[in-house]
Order: sequence, then C-alpha cells, then structure tokens
Amino acid sequence: MEKENPSKVYFCSRINAENLVKAYQALGREAKGRVAIKLSTGEAGNPNHLSTDVIKQLVQLTKGTIVECNTAYEGRRNTVAEHMQTAAEHGFTAIADVDIMDAEGDIELPVRNGRHLNRNYVGKNWENYDFTIVLSHFKGHPMAGFGGALKNVAIGMASSRGKAWIHTAGRSLDVPVDWENVPPQEDFLESMAEACESVFDKAGDRILYINVANNLSVDCDCVAKPETIHMEDIGILASLDPVALDRASIDMVYNSPDPGKSHLIERIESRCGTHLLDYAEQMGLGSQKYVIENIEF
Repeated sequence: MEKENPSKVYFCSRINAENLVKAYQALGREAKGRVAIKLSTGEAGNPNHLSTDVIKQLVQLTKGTIVECNTAYEGRRNTVAEHMQTAAEHGFTAIADVDIMDAEGDIELPVRNGRHLNRNYVGKNWENYDFTIVLSHFKGHPMAGFGGALKNVAIGMASSRGKAWIHTAGRSLDVPVDWENVPPQEDFLESMAEACESVFDKAGDRILYINVANNLSVDCDCVAKPETIHMEDIGILASLDPVALDRASIDMVYNSPDPGKSHLIERIESRCGTHLLDYAEQMGLGSQKYVIENIEF
C-alpha cells in the first residue's frame, strides 16, 4: 500500500503582522475575489482575541471582509447590533468591513457522511464570498477542549441556530441552547467534524487555514472573563489541511518546555478534545500526519 504523504504545516514563532502575511503566502493559494476572513470577534470583556495590529496587514492585503455569526448563548454577540458594537470595541471595524453573516438568516448545506447531522446551517451571507481565510486564535475551550481551525469552521461559521444544531448533535435548532440537556461529549465533537465536511465540500480549494497560537488561556474568546494565561505564546501555523494544522498546534503545546502547558493539556484531555481530530480524519477531512516547515529567517 502506498504511504500517505504527510500534510505540510508552515510555522514561525514570532507573532507579528509580517510573519502572518508570510505564513499566508507560504501556502501558495491566493485569496481571490471577494474574500471572507473568518475569525472570532471575542466576547465583550475578553482581551485575548486576535490583535488587529497583527491581522491588519493580511486583511488589507487580501481586501478581506471580517466575517462572523451570532452566538447561541446570551451575551454581547447574540444580536447583530450588539455583535457589531463588540466588534467595534475590539477594533475590527476600524481595519475592515465586518459582516455578521447570519444577519438575514442562514443557508442549509448537506452533510454527506454524518452520523449525527444530515445538514448544517451557516450564515446566509457566506454565499456572497469567493474565498475564505479561516484565521483562528488557537487556545483552550470550555466545551471542546481546544479551539482551532476546525472549531472556527464548524461553530464559527454556523448561524445562531446552526450552532444550537451542532451543540445538540442535530436534535434542536432552539436558541439559546439548553445547556443542561446537551448530548454526550463525543456526539458534540463528531457533529463539529460533520459540520466542517459540509463547509469544505462547498468551499473546495477556495479556502485556507491559519492558527495564531497566543494568549493561551484554557478558555476561548467567547468567555467574557477567561481564566488566567499560564503558558507562553507558541507562534503562527498555516496549512491547507485543517486537521494537520490543529494536530500540529496541539503537539506544540505538548512538546513545549513551558511548565504552564499543564493547564491547557488538562483542558484538552478532560474534554476529549482530540477526538475531534480522530473523527475528522476518519471522515477524510484531513490527516494528522504532517511535516513542519519553518518559515522564520
């Protein structure tokens, strides 16, 4: 049997605007046409979201629009008006147009190989874009264990009710989610992978993935008051394979000499976080085999 070629993951340890552009260019896939840059705008009060100083050059180079969808929980991003206000407070509207993609509803995408989902709901306005840059703040997450490229696609691109659909493994579209009656953890993680499949099918080769691994709290940007950061920043990673990208990001946490990594590792393991990667790989969404190419000079 022919050995599978590992996916390539580009890496640089210094996090700045120039290296983010370098990571994008290393991928060799130009973002053309109307470009959506999917990131998390961060819940009001959370200081850990991606810095506009770091992302501005890439956003403007690609003439991108920052895109998001509303949340499925109560907070400052569950309505369009409050979400836009939060995006402005965090500096995003000062560097680019911001589009809350489910402002006018959602579109249904088919899931081909779902165990839990047979369809996915993403923000309607995603149809308006020709290319998507999945620009993720890699960190911990209170429900998924970690948040990277796959979660940014699955939950991040889902409409408000689409988020509820994934969190309940296809049982409910009701918002806000009844957090006391969610399915087993593995069902949720597998539903995220299934949602990703629908997006990847639609995007084809008009998508790429970048993780910025900094501000490594065990909590995600959706938490208004995240836990204290215990671990030093890792760097910027980029790939055309989102599974390899998230695997490499996690491996860099485990392989770090920083003793503060124990907090993030505990969060990942206690939520069975890597099951998402195992299931995504099983679905054929990417590979956990990769090689690192250092692009830092």
